[in-house]
Amino acid sequence: MLLALAIGDAYGAGFEFAERSKIEQHNNLTHYEQHGLGIKPGCYTDDTQMSLAISELLIEQQPWTPLNIANKFVSCYKRDRRLGYSSGFQHFLDSIEDGAELLEKINPHSDRNGAAMRAAPIGIIADIAQLLQFAKMQAQITHDTPEGIASAQAIALAAHYFIYALGDKSALTAFVSEHTATMWDDTWQAEVPCSAWETVNAVLTLLSHCDSAEQILLQGVNFGGDVDTVTAVALAIASQSTQYRQTLPEFLTRDLERGVFGHDYLAQLGEQLMALKR
Repeated sequence: MLLALAIGDAYGAGFEFAERSKIEQHNNLTHYEQHGLGIKPGCYTDDTQMSLAISELLIEQQPWTPLNIANKFVSCYKRDRRLGYSSGFQHFLDSIEDGAELLEKINPHSDRNGAAMRAAPIGIIADIAQLLQFAKMQAQITHDTPEGIASAQAIALAAHYFIYALGDKSALTAFVSEHTATMWDDTWQAEVPCSAWETVNAVLTLLSHCDSAEQILLQGVNFGGDVDTVTAVALAIASQSTQYRQTLPEFLTRDLERGVFGHDYLAQLGEQLMALKR
């Protein structure tokens, strides 16, 4: 899951809020593009780094508390500072030392997609009631709004649906809607803003209608807007199902970053996360 998430993140990052002309010219699955912020081709962003934080906490089986979650967010950022966070949140992370300070000083009332983008690993939790609780708690740290919480729960549920092979992809949106008491939409066609609602709808659209990992990447980027979050989350979730052809161009794995927290770390951590399946 985590390797697929990073590939979707790194590929999508080259097109995040890019001009339509760049998408039309270069969204062809032949190479990683450089992000407008200067993020090097093949490098992932905050979507992956925060998902690593969630995954590590699950694997370590520490108590699922706001302080432990916040400490993970801060420590993962401090050990490997990278671009991709919103400028305001990045400045905030640079200004604090630990999770306690994060909880003390943050304004948590965002309705953007930050809580959803990191929620896919929570899908490994077998008990749906516990899954919903875990997704809600991690969302409340930074996105304590109805939109922030429901979107995080929706992404965790979508991952859970495929990890535990609960049904056909055509029934995914109904499953997620039932367990979040929210009517999600899988007919998204427009540019994707950083909003929690629209991001989940775009992800569900890809998962409901695509048949392969390649199609998810191409169509996800073609939406335009916050496409690295959409492609990262959708590819991570689809990687857990045989309902999607998993063939991808070799460059996506070959050219993914290889640093301390790059390809090999992602693959190893992903195996440890999946080992939690009950």
